[in-house]
Amino acid sequence: MAGTRRNDLLGRLADLSEETIQRLSDAPGADRVLGALNSMRDPVDELQRRVRGLEDLEKRLAALERKVDKLSKGSPATASPSPSTSRASKTTDTKSSGGTRAKKS
Repeated sequence: MAGTRRNDLLGRLADLSEETIQRLSDAPGADRVLGALNSMRDPVDELQRRVRGLEDLEKRLAALERKVDKLSKGSPATASPSPSTSRASKTTDTKSSGGTRAKKS
């Protein structure tokens, strides 16, 4: 009994949806709307493909952030100096090395 009720309900829904689609296609301007929807199909598919790629990148980024956090919580003595610190020491080294030359007499 539940099976016949279900088929009847699904049949009624299918009939209603077919009638609705028929009415929409007969409406004025429906051809322009359908044309716009059909022309948007390819760009939407492309956008969906790109979003899937972004999800993969987000997963990779999250894994890399966890690795960086794990490495940064390690011993600070083994951490390499930051690029700004090494640049600052290089500039001071080059300036001070010029003044230590021996004078010729």
